[in-house]
Amino acid sequence: MQDNFFEEIVDPEDLDIIEEDILEVSDDSENKLYEQYRFVADAGQTLLRIDKFLVCRITKVSRSRIQAAADAGFVLVNGLPVKSNFRVKPLDVVTVMVTRPPVDTELIPEDIPLNIVYEDSDLLVVNKPAGMVVHPGHGNYTGTLVNGLAWHFKENTQFATDDPRPGLVHRIDKNTSGLLVIAKNPQAKTHLGWQFFHKTSQRKYTALVWGSFEDETGTIEGNIGRDPKNRLMMSVFPDGDQGRPAVTHYKVLERLGYVTLVECQLETGRTHQIRAHMKHIGHPLFNDERYGGGEILKGTTFTKYKQFVKNCFDICPRQALHARTLGFNHPVTGEALVFECPLPEDMQLLIEKWRGYISYRDI
Repeated sequence: MQDNFFEEIVDPEDLDIIEEDILEVSDDSENKLYEQYRFVADAGQTLLRIDKFLVCRITKVSRSRIQAAADAGFVLVNGLPVKSNFRVKPLDVVTVMVTRPPVDTELIPEDIPLNIVYEDSDLLVVNKPAGMVVHPGHGNYTGTLVNGLAWHFKENTQFATDDPRPGLVHRIDKNTSGLLVIAKNPQAKTHLGWQFFHKTSQRKYTALVWGSFEDETGTIEGNIGRDPKNRLMMSVFPDGDQGRPAVTHYKVLERLGYVTLVECQLETGRTHQIRAHMKHIGHPLFNDERYGGGEILKGTTFTKYKQFVKNCFDICPRQALHARTLGFNHPVTGEALVFECPLPEDMQLLIEKWRGYISYRDI
């Protein structure tokens, strides 16, 4: 069993190290929970908060993670969910649940080609292609970016392959392309992680979204948390009583008729932040099936137009989102580093197709 299981069952987005593998599980398993740990309190157990009780029994997990897991409903006492302030009594049966069957996984180095943008003795910046999962998880135990990194760093003794997410300080979705920074030693990971946690890093994305914007720039604010009706999605809670604070700034780059090319700059880094925020303001990402962008939302009813959009979906068969700019301070030298990578071919072709459409308007 994995000692770091709390990273798999809650959404600690503030740490910016969690990939959305939990949201990529099949619909059939979305509401099922599995027992990961079971403890029976001693007969002489004094009243003790559940978070203190568990932190003494599970290695490599913080009290705050336990509190988050309890408040999310993953900690049970005598079969019933309890909050983090619950006090354990003698002979109470404490269980900790996860969203998928526990498995023992070993990180297998794989010779996977990596598009390395920059590398030195402390870090590596890689351009991840769409379709590649960042780290092993449910249904994706091989072929991930981390499997490729383990191979690339196989001679580097400081690259901790016993860490389930070695070197990762932030993440992007499986079907999002673009830049990621990887730490090559624990010191670099700590320093870079601090920057992402305190929001001093720079992250800009390019996205094609449905609809036209009234203003050239704008800011989307609204807490993001797991959708109460669909565990595979994140929702925006504008009243702030659920989820975690999230802020996305956007700028119109190009108006393309029924779709718009925008730049999104993250002030926070929540799970599916751009996808959820854009849906919230009525502009789902183009071909983002999970968030409603995988169907025709704007345009005409003409058959030729419907076929045109279908062809666009075929050209870019994923959400049209690319992590284009990444900036941070070097963890050792302190030098300000900024990296940019061009749009991948599928998004370039998609944009060109829409440019052609608005040029002729004969569909």
